[in-house]
Amino acid sequence: MSFEKRLDKFDKRLEEMGVRIKDADQFKVSEDVFDDVTLLALYKLVHKKWLSVIGGSISTGKEANVFYGERDGVGVAIKIYRIRTANFTTMSSYITGDRRFSRVKKSRKELVFAWTRKEFSNLVRAQDAGIPVPEPLVWDRNILIMSYLGENEIPYPQLKNADFEDAAGIYATLMRYIDLLYNKAELVHGDLSEFNILYGKKPYLIDMGQSVTRDHPRAYQFLMRDIRNINRFFKNRCDVRNDVEIFNSVTGLDTAEP
Repeated sequence: MSFEKRLDKFDKRLEEMGVRIKDADQFKVSEDVFDDVTLLALYKLVHKKWLSVIGGSISTGKEANVFYGERDGVGVAIKIYRIRTANFTTMSSYITGDRRFSRVKKSRKELVFAWTRKEFSNLVRAQDAGIPVPEPLVWDRNILIMSYLGENEIPYPQLKNADFEDAAGIYATLMRYIDLLYNKAELVHGDLSEFNILYGKKPYLIDMGQSVTRDHPRAYQFLMRDIRNINRFFKNRCDVRNDVEIFNSVTGLDTAEP
């Protein structure tokens, strides 16, 4: 059966279940996103009443597409990791050394499933530590459903595109997030930058699939990279602290160059 016919059959089944599809042309982006595994996972989530509306694309990242959805009138974000085009090497570098996923099989599909579960787990830990992140609601295979960060179906902008006045205050807030993430959630974001922070009255951390635990072999390396990325973005907007000073303050170490 062709890709188009499979999607048409999927649409019909959703319609029979009372699920509405908004922006159908945007929803049907490509076969790389909606393969058979993804359609089955999406159908299961609909069947379990996690979705009542499926909308158009919010964003397209290196590894995943995010779509707007609703559950009983409340907006949600549907993140779908692409199985066929996932960067196997990059994902492996973050999974390997994470004791939570030591038994994951090294096939591309199993790695993507583990990555999805990993982001769900990381978001739970970050939220429990008091860090503003999308609330993780449920995951199935390569699909993660989270609370929607935005207003009137318009997502909050990335920090790089946001209008804000109190740069020093936002910088201080992000330094606090980094410290909370490390010392309370026991995680390092691993890819923190102005691209993975949304701003809507306050900053929100997103895209935490790559986040690693503090005992990961590369945790210190990732932490220093996160700190340097935030300092790079803010250095022409407000006074910033020294990279190593921040690193030592967060980790409790006393090193001249991590």
